Amino acid sequence: MVFQQNGSGEKKINGLRKYGKDLFDLEVINIDGMLPLVLDDSSAYLPDDICCDLVLDFLRHSDLSADLAERCMKKDIPVVASGKKIVGKKAIMPPTCCGLPRLDGLGSYGEYFGAPEFEVEIEDGKISAVKVLRGAPCGASWEVAQRLIGHPADDAARKIGLETQFYCYADPAGWDPIYGKSPVHFAGKIHDKQLRKAIAKVLALL
Repeated sequence: MVFQQNGSGEKKINGLRKYGKDLFDLEVINIDGMLPLVLDDSSAYLPDDICCDLVLDFLRHSDLSADLAERCMKKDIPVVASGKKIVGKKAIMPPTCCGLPRLDGLGSYGEYFGAPEFEVEIEDGKISAVKVLRGAPCGASWEVAQRLIGHPADDAARKIGLETQFYCYADPAGWDPIYGKSPVHFAGKIHDKQLRKAIAKVLALL
């Protein structure tokens, strides 16, 4: 079940449908319109009963996210709330959608979406093929991977890090004091890091 507010998760929902193919049965809950700054009671906006294997929280209102996490916690439903800071709740809160590590209990979503994983082929010092094993739900991992074909392998990690920042839909104005980066910079850095691992694995066999 996916919760979004005024289209806030649309790019990621589209990415899930495109790159998740037939792995998911998505139910999207849209909460639109203007909301008060403080919501003492969210019952008018959240469904009375949440029945699913996993909740993705793309909401913008912190009170909605907090109440959603509490409802899911009572039903033992995992919640992925990327970029959120929900105090006292058991939501999974990676800095970005592409910062989600592999965790138990997240089913096919956790298998195919989160921190990127790549397989590459190199010919004559250039990237000849890239397979995305796991990527960002917004689709950035797949989009930028295709732009590496024919690019020098020794510069490919820098390129994917830069290209990811153009495709990333996270708020570039946000700044995480723990990681010392904005979400967009974090996304670029993790793609850079993960591609370096894939390239190093191939070069070790050459």
